[in-house]
Amino acid sequence: MRWCKHVRGCDGEQADHEETRNVNPEEIPLLVPDLPRAEKLLPYLHRIDRSRWYTNFGPLVGELEDKLSRLAGNERLPACATVANCSLGLELALAAMGLPRGGRVLIPALTFVATAGSVLRAGLTPVVGDVREDTWLLTPDIARAALRSLQIACVIPVATFGCPQDVDAWDSFSSQTSVPVLVDAAGAIGNQRVGVLTSCVFSLHATKTLGAGEGGFIASHDPELVERVRRLSNFGIDPVTGIVGTAGTNAKMSEYHAAVALAALDAWPEQAELRRRLARHYCNTLSDYCPEVRMQVRPTAGVYSIFPVVLPEHAEPAFVAQHLARKRIGSRRWYFPLVHEHPAFRESIRADALPTSSRLSGRIIGLPFHSSLTESQIQDVCRALGEVIGS
Repeated sequence: MRWCKHVRGCDGEQADHEETRNVNPEEIPLLVPDLPRAEKLLPYLHRIDRSRWYTNFGPLVGELEDKLSRLAGNERLPACATVANCSLGLELALAAMGLPRGGRVLIPALTFVATAGSVLRAGLTPVVGDVREDTWLLTPDIARAALRSLQIACVIPVATFGCPQDVDAWDSFSSQTSVPVLVDAAGAIGNQRVGVLTSCVFSLHATKTLGAGEGGFIASHDPELVERVRRLSNFGIDPVTGIVGTAGTNAKMSEYHAAVALAALDAWPEQAELRRRLARHYCNTLSDYCPEVRMQVRPTAGVYSIFPVVLPEHAEPAFVAQHLARKRIGSRRWYFPLVHEHPAFRESIRADALPTSSRLSGRIIGLPFHSSLTESQIQDVCRALGEVIGS
């Protein structure tokens, strides 16, 4: 596995530190965080200086939540609450749902470990299900099949690699089954809508398309759920009585992280269009140099932070990664191993044999993708990939 040299410990990534120390600096790195520069932060930092309000639901957090609600909304704006990170957002949202202790939560096998970790930390039991061959998503049909043999308390479908979930379909699923749905939309800001019944949790990590260094938020058309998450993020303290009815934790976003996010939002339209343009160029160039690789079926107008492809059967993923490394091109195998194959989650229940996830796992490779990438570098990546696949 290769590590993004620009971010240490970045959420959503896995690192082999021994290997990293022996790798030459990459000319074309896998990920380059795109956070606002200091001069863009100054107006917001001056506001913090004037207010002397640094955390505990300050004015910048309030302004940020209003803007994030508009970004995540459609005709109707959802309620929104920021949290320290997306993992805590998932954990607190599950706690706020009042699910039975130890209840089973269906998640995809093809996901980052934080999805399963949040389920366990909320006192619930992960159940891993399969994904679709084309979109790599856990779908309502897959969830319905799991319900035929298992009792499920909640479903957490993932907007994998930023590909949005169909919340209208999930709303119908919840209406028909009475099973609540919470989308792990960590990397899907700008792509994922919030459903009428389906809530979403997003990430503002440094590697995402809209980064604050750390942070996240829940968006929902259930304002009571959002308010419970907000309360749980402040130890569970009732803001009126000061009484703790349900124990929470400290998961609040600081004013400083809100300042970074607000400055990032100022540049969002330009950054979003830049990433769309780069993705279009990548798709066209891959078709020229590597027609054998398969891409995730996802909306072409989406804003993505990762560019994954599936290698053909004859290509050995480890050899491909080594070839790219020799060319000083960053890459990573996502998500490998599957989530339930990690020691921490081996007790997870399997909803089925997971044939699609097993085929995809290990054959998905992430190629360099970030706003610093040039069209010439994209051509170099695709040429190098075509060389090794054709060899």
